[in-house]
Parts: sequence; C-alpha cells; structure tokens
Amino acid sequence: MRRLVIMTVGKTHSGKTTFAKQLESVLLQAIVIDQDAHAEFINNHYKTLRPIEGPNTLKFSVTNAIVNYATEQSNFHIILSNSNLNKSGRTNVLRYFHGKGFESIIVYFDLPIDLLKERVMQTQRSKAIFRSASSFLEVLERQENSTEIQPSKDEASYLFDIKDPNDTADIIQQIKAISEIR
Repeated sequence: MRRLVIMTVGKTHSGKTTFAKQLESVLLQAIVIDQDAHAEFINNHYKTLRPIEGPNTLKFSVTNAIVNYATEQSNFHIILSNSNLNKSGRTNVLRYFHGKGFESIIVYFDLPIDLLKERVMQTQRSKAIFRSASSFLEVLERQENSTEIQPSKDEASYLFDIKDPNDTADIIQQIKAISEIR
C-alpha cells in the first residue's frame, strides 16, 4: 500500500493544525501527530523532566515514540503537524520516512505576517505548550527573523505553498487525489 507522510510547515498561527485535522478527516487511514499536544502533555504532567536549556529532547522522544509506533504498527498515512523545522531538521525527518517507503508531501504556510500577528493577538490557544517563550507573539517574532523555514521543491515528492487561507480546501483535495493513486 502506498503511504504518505504530510508535513505542515509554517510560522505559529498559520493554520498548520487546523489544516492537518481537516486533511485527516478526508483521507482514509490517516493520523495527525501533533507536537504541540505532546508539549502540552509534558508541561501538564512531567514538567520537572523537561530540559531547562537547549532542545526539548523529552518532547522529541515522545514524538519519536509515537511516530515509530504509527510507522511500524499501522498502515496509516502520517500527518506531521506543527513543524517549524529548518531544512536540515526536515531533511532528517523525511529521510526516516523515505527509508520506510513513504512518499512525502510538504505543505508550506506562507501567510502574510500581518495576518499572523492579527491571529496571535486574538488567540484563545493555551500557552501550556511553552517552555521558553512567554507568548505566541514572542514566538512569531523569533520565527519572523528565521530564514530557514521556507522549504524547497527538492525536499519532498510534492510541495504545496499556501499564501491565502482560502487555498486550503483545494490543496486538501489535491492531497486526497494523490493518496488515491495506486
């Protein structure tokens, strides 16, 4: 069976999680793996185990365990939500999936910064995912200065670029069509 890994990439509040959940609802046998949910779980239940500085290796370990289980114990398409990885991080993640026979899709959310700032200012989202930031605006400001978020066509089998939130329904249908190709 053909399996896909779909990685959503973009700045905070660009619509990655919403898109992933909508995609999951139309694909047969798909699962969303959401790192923000893992961070919130750790912050609510295992806060004392979090690293004080550097990468959140506990969050990555939880995510890796879930990814490994989904890859080895299911035949689901895997939707990776909340990926703000730089190119080398994406390359490492996708290399793992390519080695398991998956075809890859990156969906890049390249929305205008003014729209993202507006969304951040109006958000009701829980801040329980934070370890080192105090607000989503702080996260967005850090991401705004990053030059490594934007993916290139050579990183995945397919690359979709969302510049307008109204484009998501069409892209979901295109990915659904890809998943149905034998």
